[in-house]
Amino acid sequence: MNLAAMDPSTYDVQLEAKRVKLKQLFTDFDTPELESFGSEPAHYRMRAEFRMWHEGEDLYYYMFDKALDSKVRCDQFLPASELINKMMPALVALLKPNTILRHRLFQIDFLSTLSGEILVSLLYHKQLDSEWEEQAKILKQTLSSQFNVNLIGRARKQKLIFDKDFVIESLNVAGEQLQYHQIENSFTQPNGKVSVKMLEWAIDVTKNSTGDLLELYCGNGNFSIALAQNFERVLATELAKPSVESAQYNIKINKVDNLQIIRMSAEDFTDAMAKKRSYRRLEGIDLDGYNCNTIFVDPPRAGLDDNTVKLVQGYERIIYISCNPNTLLDNLKELSKTHKITRFALFDQFPYTDHMESGVFLEKK
Repeated sequence: MNLAAMDPSTYDVQLEAKRVKLKQLFTDFDTPELESFGSEPAHYRMRAEFRMWHEGEDLYYYMFDKALDSKVRCDQFLPASELINKMMPALVALLKPNTILRHRLFQIDFLSTLSGEILVSLLYHKQLDSEWEEQAKILKQTLSSQFNVNLIGRARKQKLIFDKDFVIESLNVAGEQLQYHQIENSFTQPNGKVSVKMLEWAIDVTKNSTGDLLELYCGNGNFSIALAQNFERVLATELAKPSVESAQYNIKINKVDNLQIIRMSAEDFTDAMAKKRSYRRLEGIDLDGYNCNTIFVDPPRAGLDDNTVKLVQGYERIIYISCNPNTLLDNLKELSKTHKITRFALFDQFPYTDHMESGVFLEKK
């Protein structure tokens, strides 16, 4: 991370540079006007991880700056949410004089929400005993006078929770309040406000839809929950067990009654749809009974594999959210043979970095 590049006064210039770069990358495709969704220039990250440096009586957060090739002390951190920045000095002030809690502490992770909850994970190079547990309870109680906080202690093969290992995020999406269960150590969208813009964009491009929606790589149901209103039914897949459990929780708290989650990989589901293999997890699920004419994919950085690209081409409409424009470009070489890009968007999830999150909406030619 290049901490020196984080200057809010230059944010608009950096965002425009990303717009230009993304448009240039896609010049070989007939794309519509690029829609651009910027970030807050500061305090936009809902998650942050810091290593801890012990120096005599002092204890402080640090990160490694690649540009400087050295560690940088972080008493505050501009990208992190205001809630994380408030928690940072309050927490370290309590840890410094506490020899039990600070001993062999090497990392602290924060997970915050726009709705005011924060989860703190303390990571150790030692086993956590009853004495540590007692001090951690006191720490949590003290912090609770200022924060809506939960605490986790982690060591090798240990995870101690005080009192929850998750937060509930509440987002206003297109005038509707949606709640999301976000568990510690699982993927969640890092930039809360840009995440809302992504959800609203996906809702907009699929308005007036007919039939059902299939989503691959659904995570905790982030998009599935928001898009369910636009479809008769939604069928979604996700491999990671914690994410599936969060998705099931989110279906209940948002009272969504037309969404079904299947725990399996996109690759296996593709084989099942192609009738190449049968899977026990699909017993009792009538895949042929779904009328899915729209598919949503938000794959990892590697993009879609060849078989999944062929599966996706069978749908009338494709929403593709990409965290890697290069693999998106590679996939579009095949997808553009059957589909035309009718919406094109840039979502700046990670200001002050080269990272570009993008979205394309494709319709069959």
